[in-house]
Amino acid sequence: MAQVARALWPVPHALAWRLGGRLQSALPAQSRAGFAGAAGGPGPAATARKGSPRLLGAAALALGGVLGLYHTARWHLRAQDLRAERSAAQVSPGRIEPRVGVLGGSNELRDFWRGQLSLSSRLQLTLYQYKTCPFCSKVRAFLDFHALPYQVVEVNPVRRAEIKFSSYRKVPILLAQEGESLQQLNDSSVIISALKTYLVSGQPLEDIITYYPPMKAVNDQGKEVTEFCNKYWLMLDEKEAQRMYGGKEARTEEMKWRQWADDWLVHLISPNVYRTPAEALASFDYIVREGKFGTVEGAVAKYMGAAAMYLISKRLKSRHHLQDDVRADLYEAANKWVAAVGKDRPFMGGQQPNLADLAVYGVLRVMEGLEAFDDLMRHTHIQPWYLRVEKAIAEVPQ
Repeated sequence: MAQVARALWPVPHALAWRLGGRLQSALPAQSRAGFAGAAGGPGPAATARKGSPRLLGAAALALGGVLGLYHTARWHLRAQDLRAERSAAQVSPGRIEPRVGVLGGSNELRDFWRGQLSLSSRLQLTLYQYKTCPFCSKVRAFLDFHALPYQVVEVNPVRRAEIKFSSYRKVPILLAQEGESLQQLNDSSVIISALKTYLVSGQPLEDIITYYPPMKAVNDQGKEVTEFCNKYWLMLDEKEAQRMYGGKEARTEEMKWRQWADDWLVHLISPNVYRTPAEALASFDYIVREGKFGTVEGAVAKYMGAAAMYLISKRLKSRHHLQDDVRADLYEAANKWVAAVGKDRPFMGGQQPNLADLAVYGVLRVMEGLEAFDDLMRHTHIQPWYLRVEKAIAEVPQ
């Protein structure tokens, strides 16, 4: 069941090239490892030995069920407490105004949103996703903030029958119908950059996609993978870039932190949500509830997956040079982001979230309702910014 967890909360690999918006490594064929018995008849002693694993297995399953019920109830209560705290601590950013020097006044902001809504009405979008995947969450945050209507197809992380039409076997995948043209966009950062370019420039999406060509690369484990060129670039002319960013520094800053979210922040999710047996079980309870699993498949995924990912999470600390307490790395990353945003602006994008704000928010959002998220909100300075982004998305004109 470790592969299920890798699909939903990616277990990153140390790569010689940038990880970027890549969701996860391609899922291998399901393991069929078994236990080989000794030659010869079973005999009385062997028969007795057969019973012991069954008894142990039954006891373990029963214990797991009790623990699952206990921790599920506990985490629901913790989630309710956090929601209450967040409501009490809600920091109102005030009315979101256009960024000075980029969208100069309220009339220009209205024109900007009208233009985006007009362009968005030309697109019919279908997002193939795992709900609990941080890369898919990034794309949803972008689509919601830009008022782009879309349909969601939840993909079964084991069978992946929903994306059998695609030779690209990862999610998110976005199908975009523009008139008679149907385009498939792969990779979360490519999806975001291509759609933002479309909204700002009005170029045909079919042409924009050609700016982000796929290329084959070999990672440090000798596996061939697909990477995409220019994934953090918006393909704008000078006038469009000036209108959007106001200067090269803002554009460079946005690209830098979008890549940071993909290359570093995502790496901290799995070690933190699977940090302890209890947290691993809570994470898989959430995955099964929010994902697309059958009844038996979900039960197996919850308990076996939790056990497997708890063990794998220990290896991740070493692979990514994390501290013994991985919470410390998560807290450090959150406070680093808050420091980069600074005290003089509500968002990195100024008076409204930019693509970096949406990327960081999207990655962190998948932990909501889990102990790691509770701890993050309580022990770092990120909550006011997080609530501002949440509010900005909720208040976007539809």
